[in-house]
Amino acid sequence: MRIHYLEIVTTQVDAVCLAYAAASNVRFGEPDAGLGNARTATLPGDWVVGVRAPMHDAEEPVVRPYWLVDDIEVALAAAVESGAEVAHPPMAIPDHGTFAIYILGGVQHGLWQL
Repeated sequence: MRIHYLEIVTTQVDAVCLAYAAASNVRFGEPDAGLGNARTATLPGDWVVGVRAPMHDAEEPVVRPYWLVDDIEVALAAAVESGAEVAHPPMAIPDHGTFAIYILGGVQHGLWQL
């Protein structure tokens, strides 16, 4: 298993980016509209951390890892078979890949297919 994208949803985007940049010696870019205006940084191993504000009033702060998978439909079906609830079905993001979100054990999990 490999994390492809670590999404951090927070009301304090700039502060979180500054803390991660200082601790990990990375640089966060400008907001990426394709990723909900997340500011992203690429870390060693070619995985990405993105920090963004909630996109609507009901969205709560969360840290959500997206596991890289070969076939997102198969991986999501396996999660559902294990008792997961689909929170967001697979959706392609131009120039980024396809993601899905599920909830299992009260925790949000993400899947990512390039």
